[in-house]
Amino acid sequence: MGSESKTDLIRVLGHRDALAVAFGAMIGFGWIVLTGTFLESAGTLGAALAFVLGGVVIAFIGLTYAELVSAMPSVGGEHNYVMRAMGSRPAFVTSWALVLGYISVVAFEAVALPETVLYLFPDMQVGKLWTVAGYEVYLSWVAVGVGASVVMTLINYVGVRPAAVFQTVAVLFLGAVGVALLLGSAVGGDTGHMSPLFTGGAAGLISVLVATPFLFVGFDVIPQSAEEINLPYRKIGQLLLVSIALAVFWYVLIMITVGMSMPATELAGSDLAAADGMAALWGSDLMGTILVLGGIAGILTSWNGFLIGASRLIYAMAQSGMLPWWFGELHPKYRTPSHALIFIGGLSVLAPLFGRQTLVWMVDAGGLSIIVAWVVVALSFVILRRREPTMERPFRAPGGQATGVIAVVLGVSLGVLFLPGMPAALIWPYEWLVIGLWWLVGVAFLVRVPRVGPGADAEDRVLAALRGR
Repeated sequence: MGSESKTDLIRVLGHRDALAVAFGAMIGFGWIVLTGTFLESAGTLGAALAFVLGGVVIAFIGLTYAELVSAMPSVGGEHNYVMRAMGSRPAFVTSWALVLGYISVVAFEAVALPETVLYLFPDMQVGKLWTVAGYEVYLSWVAVGVGASVVMTLINYVGVRPAAVFQTVAVLFLGAVGVALLLGSAVGGDTGHMSPLFTGGAAGLISVLVATPFLFVGFDVIPQSAEEINLPYRKIGQLLLVSIALAVFWYVLIMITVGMSMPATELAGSDLAAADGMAALWGSDLMGTILVLGGIAGILTSWNGFLIGASRLIYAMAQSGMLPWWFGELHPKYRTPSHALIFIGGLSVLAPLFGRQTLVWMVDAGGLSIIVAWVVVALSFVILRRREPTMERPFRAPGGQATGVIAVVLGVSLGVLFLPGMPAALIWPYEWLVIGLWWLVGVAFLVRVPRVGPGADAEDRVLAALRGR
């Protein structure tokens, strides 16, 4: 085992820190890039309704998380819930799926940042390197992504507290951008621009709905860092739900305010509809630039949040003996999972070299993996409610087992949309190849994990079995 134990993590995150980490992780760059597409596909109210419906789905899943994190506030979150409910190998499968989802987001943000900087400085492309999947990769573009990857990794390496402070500052800037959008819609918005309120019928609504899992993912970062949150356990569960509610409000706000800014035909032809909408609301190109800076803040908060989540999950898997012990080391001074952070940071440094399209494939594959993990966690909630009714649960999800069953059904319904022939079908063969290669590596680790049944002492039994080999 690594030289440190889980209890060596430091509880330094307060109420605002935890909320900023979760909310910031959910607000990436998608709201900048995809707003025009959403409004064109479903209409202003149609797109807003899709986010409300997606929020309801995520809320049911979030309720199961809120109860479980309050009952088992340990680093690794989902890893612990599934281990206790189903045993060692289902826990590995769930955690391995989540690692792909989290790392895919971190890697994509390393590409999204230079892509956004390119919008602000369109002449920055110099030093062409190569073309990957039709995307031309330039040295200057790569340098921005690599430099940011090093900085973001370093911030997390030197302590969770500096990472949380960075997150809070960036989230506050995002909030200021949201207020500017709201005020702009009151000053320069026109409800006539929202017409037609609904377009595309059910197909239009679904086309937006299928994007919500990727846009809402991030609330589950709270369970990963639960051992570093210095709050009553019940409060941790409540904060998780508040973060989901804030994300729903944010996305609905974006749809309505941007929908009021310009005629739908003009928004549909815009590369960054949210930025052009902000400029139109205020009659100033500067305000459009400020909104793009808000998008950069969103990239950084998502990047930071998933660095925290992915590193803690990998650390927990190593502490359970499911990954090499090297990943389970804590820094002797900063008390962070330094080796896991170096590994993830190294992947993000490499990401810009592959261009944008290949990372889109990885993110789509990661989105399905995250939904699979959500379903298994909801199922674990149901199992533990039935098997361990007396387990201490500082936060108890209303509705009991029925809430978990609904979460499972809704999660499976979202996952089905990624299958061939469905609206969000993964691209063949590229995105399925990403999943296949990931699980090829995963199986190599899985066969080494001892078969241990569920229970509160499951991790101890896994470690004992490994020591006995």
